[in-house]
Amino acid sequence: MSLTQIVRLLGPQAEDLLSHRCAGIASTHLCLPGPDFVDRVFSVSHRNPQVLKSLARLFDTGRLSGTGYLSILPVDQGIEHTAGASFAANTAYLDPEKLMTLAIEGGCSGVVMPIGALAMVCRRYAHKIPLIAKLNHNELLTYPNGFDQTLFGSVRAAWDLGATAVGATVYFGSAASRRQMAEVAEAFEQAHTWGMATLLWCYVRNSAFHCEGADYHTAADLTGQANHLGAALQADFVKQKLPQTQGGFKAIDFGKTHPAMYKEMSGEHPIDLCRYQVANAYAGRVGMISSGGSSSGETDLAEAVRVAVINKRAGGMGVIAGRKAFQKPIKEGVALLHAVQDVYLADEISVA
Repeated sequence: MSLTQIVRLLGPQAEDLLSHRCAGIASTHLCLPGPDFVDRVFSVSHRNPQVLKSLARLFDTGRLSGTGYLSILPVDQGIEHTAGASFAANTAYLDPEKLMTLAIEGGCSGVVMPIGALAMVCRRYAHKIPLIAKLNHNELLTYPNGFDQTLFGSVRAAWDLGATAVGATVYFGSAASRRQMAEVAEAFEQAHTWGMATLLWCYVRNSAFHCEGADYHTAADLTGQANHLGAALQADFVKQKLPQTQGGFKAIDFGKTHPAMYKEMSGEHPIDLCRYQVANAYAGRVGMISSGGSSSGETDLAEAVRVAVINKRAGGMGVIAGRKAFQKPIKEGVALLHAVQDVYLADEISVA
């Protein structure tokens, strides 16, 4: 996809998104993605040589190979959103092997699946594309459903499946979050010992975060702090939703704040808000991958490209797009994944 096509998809927002300069935290204060990211950033960490090898494999796979950016296909929605609802739009993808085909043809850096799904196809694909084993899930059959995550498998099982990395979710802010953090801390330490990379979904969940008619689950200050906690749990990458607002701590009246958080450190522009998220993950040393979000139909392509532009210009490391890709015929899903990757391959789109 050419820059002209990207501009066309961005529509009236194109000039603003492509020319904006961050007024808050300067890009010079960040560890930005690049071809040398593993050498420049991770090689000075405690990550052992096997982990460095796993990180390098992720960065050296797919259409974004050698750029320092990642494009990941996540497919755990059959557990998180029920299989019938998730795959109704394309029932072929009830078969995990079809999802492997989408990830490979889509030029992805890796594919995320529950351990059970990977177990069915790992021998055929572990050497073809990096497998990321999702260790925990919020299954949707329990009634009433709550904000919790349950382990579905072990780090050892992920290693036996040939996984390059493990993934997990913590619902920061929920009543069960501290138990989840303890489980993830132990799992990520084990994963690094076994030589696997780690990816953490740093989602914010608490019914109290709906306050006076506003939803602060995607507030930059709350999600930024979730990223910081994820980095402290030894995540190599954090997955986060794009911020839609700011000032969650102040509106809900909890936590600790400083006036500079909402003035000097972050403006109101989408790229400024995303920059705040990136900076909270150890100034970019832990790469932030933005969520592609749910599928909304005809606008999916434009929405996915917009997420990629904001993430890249904020200093992020890529997009993890699932439903927007697999809830379509494979040709359309591949085209969407390629369009997102083209944003990161476009030298004209620079960090703000």
